[in-house]
Amino acid sequence: MTTNDTPMIWSGQGLLFENCNCQIICPAHLSFKQNCTLERCLGYWAIRFEDGFYGDTPLAGQMALILWDSPQRMFDGGWTEKICLSVDADAAQREALETIFTGRAGGPWAILAKFVATWLETETVVFNFEDDGRTKNLSVDGLFTTKIETLRGPTPDADPALVNLYNTIHGPTHVLARGSSRCNDSSFSLATAGTHALYSQFSWQGP
Repeated sequence: MTTNDTPMIWSGQGLLFENCNCQIICPAHLSFKQNCTLERCLGYWAIRFEDGFYGDTPLAGQMALILWDSPQRMFDGGWTEKICLSVDADAAQREALETIFTGRAGGPWAILAKFVATWLETETVVFNFEDDGRTKNLSVDGLFTTKIETLRGPTPDADPALVNLYNTIHGPTHVLARGSSRCNDSSFSLATAGTHALYSQFSWQGP
């Protein structure tokens, strides 16, 4: 936000991918009012900005990892979330990204923030990211690893995808994948193997 509390104009475009402990496909991805596979839905969103800005602050090239823990019916709220940002981000970029992802900047993340009861302390980390198209690998040394792989469809040159959904943060086409992740953070534990994953090209703006 600006010093006079006038909402800052911001925009972001890039890659968003996720993995959680639900079977394929996570029911909550279709609607937060659907029950997830297990009593707690544990997962993450990983974000890579290809372009974007927050006021005068550029966001292109920045990455973020958002870990979540929610009840089986995500619509009930009470989520816990933790934001991890790159050590390469300067102070202005860190403030901008934290403002966006906690919903204080308006836009799509303001909708998701309504479900969050507990924000864990934001952490700055070193991201190791590889994108080979159908396979995406992201790791944080000593803390987090994930690998998602696009599911195979009957047509080799066309990826299986979900379209025409009400979804707050994803782009219009959600490519289906399978993911395996581990998180050893002292305040957040995640372990998946071949569970729900997908990715899309997002386009956000606020407020």
